Amino acid sequence: MLSKVTSLVFTLVPEYVPFIDEEEICERAFELIFVIDEVISMGLRENVTVAQVRQFCEMVSEEEMFHKIMLQIKIKETYNIMKLKASKIDKSKADRNRGGRGSSMSLQSMGPGEIEHILSDPSISSSNDGFSIASGPSAFNSSTYLDSYFSNSKAATAPSKGQGMQLVKNQRINQFLQSLKAEGEEITEDVQPSLIKSRATAPPPSNPVSLIVDEKLCVTLKSDGGLANFDVQGFLSLQILDEKDAYLHVQVESAKNPSIVFKTHPSINKELFSSENTLGLKDPNRPLPTCQSSDGVSLLRWRMQSLDESALPFTISCWPSVSGNVTDVSIEYEASPKFDLQNVIISVPLPSIRKAPNVRHIDGEWRYDLKTSVFEWSILLIDNSNRVGSVEFSVPAADPSTFFPISVQFTTTNTFSGLKVVNIMPLKGGSTPKFVQRAMLCADYTLV
Repeated sequence: MLSKVTSLVFTLVPEYVPFIDEEEICERAFELIFVIDEVISMGLRENVTVAQVRQFCEMVSEEEMFHKIMLQIKIKETYNIMKLKASKIDKSKADRNRGGRGSSMSLQSMGPGEIEHILSDPSISSSNDGFSIASGPSAFNSSTYLDSYFSNSKAATAPSKGQGMQLVKNQRINQFLQSLKAEGEEITEDVQPSLIKSRATAPPPSNPVSLIVDEKLCVTLKSDGGLANFDVQGFLSLQILDEKDAYLHVQVESAKNPSIVFKTHPSINKELFSSENTLGLKDPNRPLPTCQSSDGVSLLRWRMQSLDESALPFTISCWPSVSGNVTDVSIEYEASPKFDLQNVIISVPLPSIRKAPNVRHIDGEWRYDLKTSVFEWSILLIDNSNRVGSVEFSVPAADPSTFFPISVQFTTTNTFSGLKVVNIMPLKGGSTPKFVQRAMLCADYTLV
């Protein structure tokens, strides 16, 4: 048990203290205490991983946010006292020198010593809830000030039984922050990164008929080799702008991959699709639904699952090796000749370091996010000119598991189904409406 605890602590300490010396340890003492507290409880090792400890230590509690608010309130109270004392000085000088020009006390001209003297003024009394000014025309009580804003907000919903502790931003605190901002106060908040990626707004449709083939690929690769998950989900959606163009049949063809299972919409004639690869409603007298949105109406879905690595459009491997006080990392990718990949982004987690890693070689571009400790390797296009590529960099010594999981995202116009529209046949005669079709595959890889 002791060896497991020691191993985990030795793994975590370099992340929070990259350069282990007395000055650095004293500076990050509290962070180290919090980390060790997450690992050891009552002398026993907690069942946590490196990623979980990092997540727990980065959480922001309600008490911390409340402390920051109270600090801002104290600053506001101090400025009120400064204004009160400045007005008293002006009034006393005006009384002594009638007709002369009195000097004013500038808040900006006060030095740290004067502010500290004012903060220690006996007219400021502290309580459990905050600070208050004892007297004066601009008397200010932080407890009353807080309650006046908090009383209008709804009480936070209590967590249900069985749920663990949740660190969330209190609605009352949020309302109070907004009120301070409305009064002109500058409030600095800790902005948490959103886990939901915003979707780009698609341009409004302009063609009478549009057909979209969309596939999503999810892959999980093992760092020691092998494929853990390979799942493709796709659908064909139809977009018709005018109902007069909605009386039609859509003939398609695919790559006839036996691993792909197609499923039609309940309103589609399944026999017609099975025999002629044609999509049409069961009732030919009814028009297909029109849709103005960019997503369209889904007519056909399919799914493919496999454990055949040769079917992957992209593979990646990572080789971290520790040499003395340095860890050398080599990452290599290989792309299938069947797919041309666009906007490839490979994100590698790194230990917490002050400087960017030392990159010795890279095929593509890179950037280092100091806040999240993520090394981002990007390639704009992978085609026949760069089917194989690599990157080599070094960081201070760290456990090899620190560099996993690695995530990869890319897009391509090649799909596994090979589905495409061959023809559109109007049911009520007339000319065939103009149509466009586009295909896109979005991939999400994880190397664990």
